Amino acid sequence: MTTTIERERTDVGTGPEPPHATLLIPRDVRLMVAHEDFERLCAANRDLRLELKAGGELVVMSPAASDSSRRNHLLNGRLMIWNEAAKLGVAFDSSAGFTLPDGSVLGPDASWIRRDRWDSLGPDDRDGFARIVPDFVAELRSPSDSLQKVREKMRGYLSQGVRLGWLIDPRSKIVEVYRPGRDVETLTAPKQVSGGDVLPGFTLDLAGILHDEA
Repeated sequence: MTTTIERERTDVGTGPEPPHATLLIPRDVRLMVAHEDFERLCAANRDLRLELKAGGELVVMSPAASDSSRRNHLLNGRLMIWNEAAKLGVAFDSSAGFTLPDGSVLGPDASWIRRDRWDSLGPDDRDGFARIVPDFVAELRSPSDSLQKVREKMRGYLSQGVRLGWLIDPRSKIVEVYRPGRDVETLTAPKQVSGGDVLPGFTLDLAGILHDEA
């Protein structure tokens, strides 16, 4: 599998070449991007989901498949409804990116930050990829995702300070619950999952997300 990168030419109108050239990047070739250039790269490629690993490696993700997008919409919608009622924090969808302490810039499928922590950020910090670790993250595994890589990502979140993480895998009908200092808890075909003391009062109904029924 390859990633297509299109670089704008600066010699438009000087020859027969098209104004853009396409470069195919094999999956096993690493692209390194300076942190200060990453926001500009994202701004120029709004149709792609981009992440930056701690060492500067660029991760390019295609738009979500239709069914994955549907499930993620339900996940974020239910988190938002609880958050609007509880008024304890700020909820984010998959388009949000956060700069973590190790320098990586990641965008969970769903995330949440306690209100006092979010309010401590200045307006300029909020406008970019905020330098703050979410209290809660969720990743919804899509058919193209390697389970090993998603698990690695979840462990990475915990190492950076995330207090609760959910890996939701519709393919195997499991939810893995990640908490600091505790073994991963695997729930098989649960109907719901509790936010515990991180998301007090929130229980996610998994109908339509983990299971096919709406």
